[in-house]
Amino acid sequence: MQTEASRTPPPRAEGLKHERVAAVLDREIRAGLVRRGARLPGEVELARRFGVSRNTVRTALAQLTEDGLISTRTGKGSFVIFDGRPLDGRLGWTHSPADPDLEVELRTIRIAHEHTSHRSDRTEKLIVIERLQLTKSKPIAWERSWIPVLEPLRDLPRRGLVSDSIALTLTRAGLHPDHCQQRLRGHTLDADEAKLLKRRTGAWFLRTERTSWTADDRFAEYAECLLDPSYFELTLDYGTA
Repeated sequence: MQTEASRTPPPRAEGLKHERVAAVLDREIRAGLVRRGARLPGEVELARRFGVSRNTVRTALAQLTEDGLISTRTGKGSFVIFDGRPLDGRLGWTHSPADPDLEVELRTIRIAHEHTSHRSDRTEKLIVIERLQLTKSKPIAWERSWIPVLEPLRDLPRRGLVSDSIALTLTRAGLHPDHCQQRLRGHTLDADEAKLLKRRTGAWFLRTERTSWTADDRFAEYAECLLDPSYFELTLDYGTA
């Protein structure tokens, strides 16, 4: 006779499900079975195909977004943006199209609770995450993100990110970024930034600022990035209304 305990799935079952869904879709996109610009089936259809919950599908789609394979448009669905070149999922927040064969290391510098006023006029407590991208030990990008201190995220400084991914970490905590505002401008490095990025003070970098919200307009993430323009370029995808 099967007991209640034996019917309970192992703790990582849901994680394994989303990884399986993401892996299958990843292979199909990279193999060209789903072309650039094509719309993926909706969450309900994908959940039915893989026999999983819609939440599992959302987590899998978040992973594909983090890996630079798809982009989600509010009210329209998820679209393939992979252009046929190999991507390195370890890059996290972005990837370098200038050299698709570049080996890049993603390194987390710190995760900590911090009182900051970067996002608004008032001081608030957020979790700050700082990361570097390096190639052959040379830093080519730096990112600092702030995310809300929700209950599932309070011990993040101790346990670290889920699969080194901020997007997956937010999804696991029940935060699903839905829309964002991003700014890009040129930036000259100050002394501290130059030391961190191993460049001379005054070197020119690209600077981006991005704020993301959920579908119901809850704050999800604010991120600042400094990108070496020798390795990164800006791509804008426009959809029709």
